[in-house]
Amino acid sequence: MTPTLVVLAAGMGSRYGGLKQIDPMGPSGETILDYSVYDALRAGFGRVVFIIRPDFEDAFRSGVSAKFDRKIEVAYAFQTLDQLPSGFAVPEGREKPWGTTHAILCARNQIQGNFAVINADDFYGRASYAVLGKHLADSDSASTDFSMVGFTLRNTLSDHGTVARGVCATDDKGFLADIDEMTKVGRNGSAARNTYDDGRVVDLTGDEPVSMNMWGFTPRLFEDLDRIFGEFLGASGHELKSECFIPLTVGQLIKERKATCRVLRTDSSWFGVTYQEDKAVVQSSIAALVDRGDYPANLWG
Repeated sequence: MTPTLVVLAAGMGSRYGGLKQIDPMGPSGETILDYSVYDALRAGFGRVVFIIRPDFEDAFRSGVSAKFDRKIEVAYAFQTLDQLPSGFAVPEGREKPWGTTHAILCARNQIQGNFAVINADDFYGRASYAVLGKHLADSDSASTDFSMVGFTLRNTLSDHGTVARGVCATDDKGFLADIDEMTKVGRNGSAARNTYDDGRVVDLTGDEPVSMNMWGFTPRLFEDLDRIFGEFLGASGHELKSECFIPLTVGQLIKERKATCRVLRTDSSWFGVTYQEDKAVVQSSIAALVDRGDYPANLWG
């Protein structure tokens, strides 16, 4: 069975001010999401599942997936606040989604076989989909050997300010050992530097692998998601803005020795708009890839 691409898009409306505000980045008006689906398709993915809010569905079908739904099978899953385990209820005043672990749980009935999880608004690059797609195609669906694409830190930084990055430590076999969530990472010449909230400064080489929320899973993940999300709700579900994030879930499974996570290195550059000034950088970077022949000028033409 070919792997499935699962796209975390439930929060896109709040980030962009509505689906109509998703910015064109390519020469023919393509969004970052168009390039993600295109790269996944040529990396062997056979299906894409979009996790969205129910009120996005009509706009998403007509404005986003209609461009490529004849080239790859498209399905939808809906993340709503009330999809909770028995015994839990949405606290009064809660409006914020429950996070990426919950989003993946909401898509469980739409996922068959091995699958990748990505952010809708991140450009990961052709090589990243190729390495992840091959790993998923070769993986036993009964395995708990999960995977994560590890980007080179310097390839993910902004020229316009600091960024938050999950800097990864791996063991001698290339498995994820730990993630240090650094929230103020900036360029330091050809290297990098992080400033912690307490004022400590750590110099980085820039070669460190970082997580950009590009994961590979087998269906075995779902055996533990309900439990972990229930534990989160028991501890933090009364809070109005708490979220259960998939990197923390994977980290918990590793600590419990219930799963491993192989870090798949890529030399692709990650593109995203952290600062408004980054938009022009993303557009020029994609234009350079088109000029180089990595992508056609009209992606779906």
